[in-house]
Amino acid sequence: MNARTAVNAYAKVGVESGVVAADPHKLIAMLYQGALLAIANARNGMMRKDIAVKGASISKAISIIEDGLNASLDKKVGGELAQNLSSLYEYIGRRLLLANVNDDMAALDEVAGLLNDLKGAWDGIKQQTGAPAASAAAAAPVMPVINRPAALVYGRM
Repeated sequence: MNARTAVNAYAKVGVESGVVAADPHKLIAMLYQGALLAIANARNGMMRKDIAVKGASISKAISIIEDGLNASLDKKVGGELAQNLSSLYEYIGRRLLLANVNDDMAALDEVAGLLNDLKGAWDGIKQQTGAPAASAAAAAPVMPVINRPAALVYGRM
């Protein structure tokens, strides 16, 4: 096993351990962070003219957005907010696709800005309300309402 393989294996275990221990709120934050990291990697690939890295990183970001964030929205409970987030995620996916095809650094920066804003707002929810601990969150499939309608948006964890 070479050093790079060992580092990748260690990183994978760290991420998997974090996912197992995370409450639903933390999982969404981790998805945002993963998408932002993938976009940063795509940006680096684009700057180095490394088409393979750029394409794989953008594909990973799109997958996180579509299969993670958008798929976990509970549109029945989240109502208009969930619908709006879903539309925004679809827009982000289209921008990422166009960024890949057109080597559009500005599109990557736009998407990163949107995701940073969303992640900041999501992180602020937990800070403002003292979101429930992992054990309480695990007991209910949808996060409880504590004057935070955004918390109801994500329900399928």
